[in-house]
Amino acid sequence: MDFGLRPGEVHVLFGENGAGKSTLINVLCGALQPTSGTILRNGEVAQFRDVQDARRQGVAAMFQEFSLAPHLTVEENIFLGAEPRNGIWLKIGNRRQRVQAALDAYGFAVKPTQTVMHLSRAQQQMVEMTKALMTDPKVLILDEPTASLSQKETEAMYGLIAELKAKGVGIIYITHRMKEIEAIGDRVTVMRDGAFIATVDVASTSQQHLVELMTGRQITNLYPDVAHKPGKALLHVTGLTTADGMINDANLTLHQGEMVGIAGLVGCGKSDLIRAVFGLSAIAKGTVEVDGTPVARPVPRDMLARGVAYITSDRRNEGLMMLRPTRENLTLSAIGQQPLSSGGFLKLGRERDMAQDLGTKLTVSPLALEKSVLAYSGGNQQKIMIAKAIARDTKVFLFDEPTVGIDVSARVEVYGFLKALVEAGAAVLIVSSDLPEVLNLSHRLLVVRDGRIVDEMPKADISESRVLAAFFGTAAA
Repeated sequence: MDFGLRPGEVHVLFGENGAGKSTLINVLCGALQPTSGTILRNGEVAQFRDVQDARRQGVAAMFQEFSLAPHLTVEENIFLGAEPRNGIWLKIGNRRQRVQAALDAYGFAVKPTQTVMHLSRAQQQMVEMTKALMTDPKVLILDEPTASLSQKETEAMYGLIAELKAKGVGIIYITHRMKEIEAIGDRVTVMRDGAFIATVDVASTSQQHLVELMTGRQITNLYPDVAHKPGKALLHVTGLTTADGMINDANLTLHQGEMVGIAGLVGCGKSDLIRAVFGLSAIAKGTVEVDGTPVARPVPRDMLARGVAYITSDRRNEGLMMLRPTRENLTLSAIGQQPLSSGGFLKLGRERDMAQDLGTKLTVSPLALEKSVLAYSGGNQQKIMIAKAIARDTKVFLFDEPTVGIDVSARVEVYGFLKALVEAGAAVLIVSSDLPEVLNLSHRLLVVRDGRIVDEMPKADISESRVLAAFFGTAAA
């Protein structure tokens, strides 16, 4: 593998999940040791014993999967492993002020005293970014840094990157979003199957050509046309207000055979809405009906039994048992049901057959039923999580960021599966921070601002300008 980074440039690493991007950046930041080859820094051979050694030499990384301690505060996490010392004693006198100054400088709305486990994923991403930047790196590695950010916060991130470029910081940037490549990239290196394919200039390379280099094949249509034949209402929410105040007086209806999108800025409450519907957040008032039957107090077990599935945005902490076999993850939602269980006993042969069928249907590749889910790429993990939802009879699907952190090829497959679900009569609700995704896939689109649904538009009226106006409470252009 050959790769070069110039001062003051954004060099994008582009490739499918499993192409080797994460392995490469793990080597470059000291998390893994190379078995052969040479790393040069400013023309001299560089060796990094570990991540801290790399940071001391000016190379810092922010990974897609965060390395934060959930029970510690923001300031404790930022200095974790690099605490200022006076002999054997920690120097914490001005730590909070230093962290607050850094958060203010980067425009991150997070308090140093907040516990990380109580932060949203977007806020945790801001903490990771601050942790990397406070080492004053000359080389900064960013792995999907905007995956959980809204458009407004993404634009703020672009501004920060422009400032770093102006200071001569070289940035290695991993993303699957074409708009990001065009917005901030200078050069792109494409990887496939662990090997170097090409390095090209962003300005002179089309999106289509990049996708062809990445996949080795042509992808002509990213977003499929999904037939819209709405049937009866399968989910009806009236006046829903959550106990924590994140959602106020929300009303929505979801029908058979339709896909409804929910968009909004990070922290607006869009994810909180579907979590409350599924029973993951307490409801203070309002009603939820599933297929015409009122649900007095939604809880996940009951909602699953009623045919409602929630597919989380957080694969690692909520969606999958990362250290357990693929087989167990694929069939988890069906354990205790026929035909897998009888008389309290699990029928292992039938479980293996079901897991094989589900993995094949969702094109998990390479499918190894006894392999730990942790060993799969993000795209395959996402497919496994979706397959788990269809292991039982499900008619309402609540997707929270369905394509977060997965490549273009895997997105096409996920979108194709969403299309198949809807056209088979399922009701699909998707919450997404990827605006083109909800603009192109939604039969109806809801916009959430400050915990309230402030706009609802049918397919014919969906436009980027109207959505952005609803985001910020301004008049549409």
